[in-house]
Amino acid sequence: MSKKTIGIILVFLCIALASQATFVVDQTQQAFLLQMGKPVGGVLGPGLHFKMPFLQQVVYFERRILEYDAAPAEILTKDKKTLVVDNYSKWQIVDPLKFYKTVKSVAGAQARLDDIIYAQLRVALGEHTLTEVVSLKRSEIMEDVTKKCNELTADYGIKVIDVRIKRADLPPENERHVFERMRAERQREAKRYRSQGKEQAMKIKAAADRERAIILAQAYKEAEKIKGEGDMEAMRICANAIRKNPEFYAFIKSMEIYKKGFDANTQLILTPEEPLLRYLFGNAQQK
Repeated sequence: MSKKTIGIILVFLCIALASQATFVVDQTQQAFLLQMGKPVGGVLGPGLHFKMPFLQQVVYFERRILEYDAAPAEILTKDKKTLVVDNYSKWQIVDPLKFYKTVKSVAGAQARLDDIIYAQLRVALGEHTLTEVVSLKRSEIMEDVTKKCNELTADYGIKVIDVRIKRADLPPENERHVFERMRAERQREAKRYRSQGKEQAMKIKAAADRERAIILAQAYKEAEKIKGEGDMEAMRICANAIRKNPEFYAFIKSMEIYKKGFDANTQLILTPEEPLLRYLFGNAQQK
């Protein structure tokens, strides 16, 4: 074997040895070394690192925040309502050595998180009613669940950052019952609003009728007053006219009687001395 060949072999051996002795940890990762299956040294941050070739292995874990989407599960609320809850959580590996010793991998961590989060959700939702879970106290409940889950996962080198409910549905067999109850409640509310509206309408109508009666009474009173004043004025004028010329007044009244009392079918039997005939046959009587 020539020296050149031996040199090439040695170069390749050096390259292989160097590749086995060095490794790079990305800024999104954290790592530590295993020797004979046991962790040695501390947690390694981003950068170039060295290890014993063929004797030590590198274990990498994510430094970034991870997300776990749990399968929907049924949970009973305080008011005995069953909810199908679909939740997710955000978590982070904060102690890789403890994480490796307890759950080994991300899959193992997710299985443990599933048990812990579901248990805490079941306890928290069981202390609140359906309305509180869905709208009133949802944020407070989730903050409390996150805090308790974080305390329980600290022993696994995990930090639970957030737990949230994506969706909370009723089981299919309960949906119709709840829908019917909601419809009955809305109908009851509608009846209450209608009865209140009718009551208000009756009050308004009664007030309007009372106001109308008052206005009509006042108008009638004013009309009667004006009419009385008019009649009184007519009588005064008539009296003045009679006082000034009684003969002319008698003549006018007789003409009115003739006009209103006589027509083509009227038959009267009167004596010549009848006062009514005074102006009708006045000239003949004088003769």
